[in-house]
Amino acid sequence: MTAPLRIGNASGFYGDRFDALRDMLTGGPLDVLTGDYLAELTMLILGRDRLKDPARGYAKTFLRQLEECLGLARERGVKIVANAGGLNPAGLADAVRELAGRLGIGVRVAHVEGDDLGSRFPDALTANAYLGGAGIAACLKGGADVVVTGRVTDAALATGPAAAHFGWGDGDHDRLAGAVVAGHILECGTQATGGNYAFFGERPATDLLRPGFPLAEIHEDGSAVITKHDGTGGFVDVGTVTAQLLYETSGARYAGPDVTARLDTVTLTQEAPDRVRVSGVRGEAPPPDLKVGLNRLGGFRNEVVFVLTGLDVEAKAALVRAQVEDSFGRTKSRPEEVRWELVRADRADAPTEEGASAFLRLVVRDPQQEPVGRALSGAAIELALGSYPGFHVTAPPGKGAPYGVFEAAYVERGTVDHVAVLPGGERRPVQATGGSLVLEDLDQPPLPAPLPDGPTRRAPLGLVAGARSGDKGGDANVGVWVRTDDAWRWLAHELTVERFRELVPEAQGLGVVRHVLPNLRALNFVVEGILGAGVASQARFDPQAKGLGEWLRARHLDIPAVLLEAVEPNETTEVLP
Repeated sequence: MTAPLRIGNASGFYGDRFDALRDMLTGGPLDVLTGDYLAELTMLILGRDRLKDPARGYAKTFLRQLEECLGLARERGVKIVANAGGLNPAGLADAVRELAGRLGIGVRVAHVEGDDLGSRFPDALTANAYLGGAGIAACLKGGADVVVTGRVTDAALATGPAAAHFGWGDGDHDRLAGAVVAGHILECGTQATGGNYAFFGERPATDLLRPGFPLAEIHEDGSAVITKHDGTGGFVDVGTVTAQLLYETSGARYAGPDVTARLDTVTLTQEAPDRVRVSGVRGEAPPPDLKVGLNRLGGFRNEVVFVLTGLDVEAKAALVRAQVEDSFGRTKSRPEEVRWELVRADRADAPTEEGASAFLRLVVRDPQQEPVGRALSGAAIELALGSYPGFHVTAPPGKGAPYGVFEAAYVERGTVDHVAVLPGGERRPVQATGGSLVLEDLDQPPLPAPLPDGPTRRAPLGLVAGARSGDKGGDANVGVWVRTDDAWRWLAHELTVERFRELVPEAQGLGVVRHVLPNLRALNFVVEGILGAGVASQARFDPQAKGLGEWLRARHLDIPAVLLEAVEPNETTEVLP
């Protein structure tokens, strides 16, 4: 039998822990080390970099990491696969070759291109198709030691090496789906090893000081074991893996360019401490279209936060708001979009001034810079001696900064020129031959029998349920899971779309779709449009919806006493009513 392929991750975003690459190379055995540097916001940042210098457009941090670690990877026989090429994978590949030559390290470098569809979307700053792992596989089969890509799916960093190692073809849907699930678990780094985990309070704080990065032992049949190097921080259990599986997904069909993975078939088993087996994953042919991420410059944005201290907070907010709006009217420079939000962080009889203060946030947007720059600063700061008592702001508004908007488009898969550029320079076209299947939602599975009626207590949802949330364009997803069958019998019936809207009032008036995943004891909610035009537009207080799940967990509802009695007290659990 072919030995398992050990794929590690050393980056979950552009700006992740710098020394993770070295830690993963020295911490234990690996076959492939991957790095995910790209997100919707990152592509916008790289697009602006490219405007300043067409030779850029890639993640420069990756080169600095390689300067320290390329020789180490070569010495240990570890292949490196990263999407750090961003908007310029060919430029990054050349830079890696130049670096290797300067260091005297003989490595073969390849890259993947074809994702850049800017010519089809000329009004976009960036337009990139999400490619699959076949180009990566072709580069590795062609002898590459380092493969850099532009926009590929995050999971492609795992499916490509696995397909190359095991010789899978486009039609090996179940095997590819298993690798997609493993890749999705790895892609956000330490989120799979205890980072950002809802039940972190159940572990000693020392476990979480510096979580180790995850790795997957992928087997020939597509099953995998998620683990980490021995002796590193953090922990891997069914809960941490479940949380990451739900992150930025939606329904049972998780579609990508390699395969559509059926998340409703995933089985998670705690095989040993820090070892979770992922098995049973079924796959289907991928959809006929590829997703394209479009980033555009949406205009200019600015904000100012007024601090309202002590008594009469509502009246103070009303006064300063009326004054600013009056100033906009008199100067005829009102920005196109004006949003006010009052955050009542103040407490009665507070022992500190900060504790006695609320915050009134004003956010403005306009196609032009002037209305959000000088006009806003004049309207806000000129009130310093003529407004509410105790007037001050957290910081004076600046000149205003450009903001981006994200949009998804779709193109036929066969119209995208997916190309693997091998170490010798050969350009090898990558053509999918495994067919496609139009994506359709599955019927919702049957729910478990409800928990029998009994006494309840008013308590936070998070005492019995975990959650993880994130962004997909202008939508947010909130995955909620529980850890016992009894808790699932309650959650599946209690947390309906209607109840979700009650607990998350921001979702009122928005589309909310609930997906049921009984195999994970989980519900996944997609809240449509809550993030406006995406993270770069900064449409809300938490523009990536990172804390949305934790807000939901903090909301109170009637929970069966039998479930609350099973909760072990710890420092993070409040006294129950």
